[in-house]
Amino acid sequence: MATEHIPERAAGDGPDTGPGPGRGTLLLMSVAAGLSVAGNYFAQPLLDVIGRDLHLPAATAALVVTVAQVGYGLGLLLLVPLGDLLERRRLAVTLTAATALFLTVTASAPNAALLLTGTALTGLTSVAAQVVVPFAATLAPPAERGRTVGAVMTGLLLGILLARTAAGLLAELGGWRTVYWVNAALMLLMAVLLRLRLPALRTTVGLRYPALLRSTVALFGQEPVLRWRGALGALTFAGFSVLWTALAFLMSGPSYGWQESAIGLLGLVGAAGSLSASAAGRLADRGLAHRITGAAAFLLLGSWGLLALGGAGGGWSPAALLAGVIVLDLAAQAVHVSNQHLVYAVRPDARNRLNSAYMTSYFAGGAVGSALTSAVWGLAGWSGVCALGAGLALVVAGLWVADRMRRRASGGKGTAAATADVPASSLTS
Repeated sequence: MATEHIPERAAGDGPDTGPGPGRGTLLLMSVAAGLSVAGNYFAQPLLDVIGRDLHLPAATAALVVTVAQVGYGLGLLLLVPLGDLLERRRLAVTLTAATALFLTVTASAPNAALLLTGTALTGLTSVAAQVVVPFAATLAPPAERGRTVGAVMTGLLLGILLARTAAGLLAELGGWRTVYWVNAALMLLMAVLLRLRLPALRTTVGLRYPALLRSTVALFGQEPVLRWRGALGALTFAGFSVLWTALAFLMSGPSYGWQESAIGLLGLVGAAGSLSASAAGRLADRGLAHRITGAAAFLLLGSWGLLALGGAGGGWSPAALLAGVIVLDLAAQAVHVSNQHLVYAVRPDARNRLNSAYMTSYFAGGAVGSALTSAVWGLAGWSGVCALGAGLALVVAGLWVADRMRRRASGGKGTAAATADVPASSLTS
C-alpha cells in the first residue's frame, strides 16, 4: 500500500496547517483504534468458558476484566503522554505491535498467571488508540478537526461495542483462544499499515519523562477547559458503564430470559448510537460544541426514562429498551467528541498530555459507574440502576448549565469561552 505524501511535521510548530489525512489514512486510523481497544472487552462474554477451560474459580476468571482495566488505566497515565515527547508514528506503531505480542500471550496461556499477565500487558499497550486520536487531530486543519476526531472515535467506539459480539461468534467457531489469535494477527497488520501510511510527526517539547508526567497532572490546574470537560466526560462515561454493566443482568433475568449469544448482539444496537460521533464532530467544527454538549446532556436524561420503561415488563418493553440504548449511546458519544474537540484546541503542543489527563478522568468515571452498578443492582434491581443513571445524567446537565453561566459571567474571556461556540476555522490552535 503506497504511503500518502503528507510531509513530516513538528507537533509544536504549526501542526494543523497541512491538508490533513486522506480518507484511506483516516479509515486506517479508525480501524486501528477500534481493534486496539477491542482486546480489553473480548473476555466479558467469555469468562465462564475461559474459567472452565483453565479450571479457574469464578472469582479468578473475573479478574481478567479487572486487570485489563488496571492495565489500560496505567497506560493512560504512563504511556499516552509520551506522544508529546517521542516521534508519534513510531510510538503508535510500537504500541500496536506490542499489543499484538501480548494478545498471543493471552491466546496461548496455559494457566491463570499467564492469562492475567497477557491481559494486563494488552490493556497497558492498547492505549495506542489514545495516541492515534490526538495524532489524527494534529494532522487535521482546525476547520476539520471535529470531523477527523469524530471519524476515529467512531472506529474506537465500534471496537468497544462490537468486541463482545465478535468474541461470541469467534468463540463458537474455534474456542475462546481463537478470539485472541485473530485479534493479534489483525493488530500486527495494523502496525505494518500504520508504519506505511502515517507521516512522521516530530515533537519539540523539551521535557524529560518525569517532568512530562508532572506536567500532565499540572494541566488540570492550568486549564479550566480540561477541568470542566474532564468532569463532564467522567460523569457521562459513568452513566454509559452503568447501562452496559446492568444490561446483561436484566436481559438474562426473568423479564427477558435471553441467552448469552443474544445478549452479545446488543452491541450491534449500541453501535448505531456510536455513529453519532462523526456527526457531532462535524457540528463541533461549525462552532456548536458547547450546544452539542447541552443537547446531549438532556438526551442522556431522557434515555433513562425509556430504559426504565424497557425493564418494566410487557410487550412494549423491548422497543423502549432498545430505543433507550440507542439514545444513550448517541448522547454519550456526542458529549465525548465535543469534549475532545475543545480539549485538543487548548494547547496543540500538549495534545497527548491533555488526552492522557482527560481520558484518565473519563476512564475513572467508567470504573466508578461499574462499581456503583453492582451495589445498586443488588439493592434495588433495574429501577435502582435507572435512578442511578438518571441522577448522573442530571448532574451532567447541571454542570453544563453551570459552565454556560460561568462563561457568560466571564464576558467571553478565557480559554473555555474562546473555544466553545466559535467555528473551528477561526481558532488559532
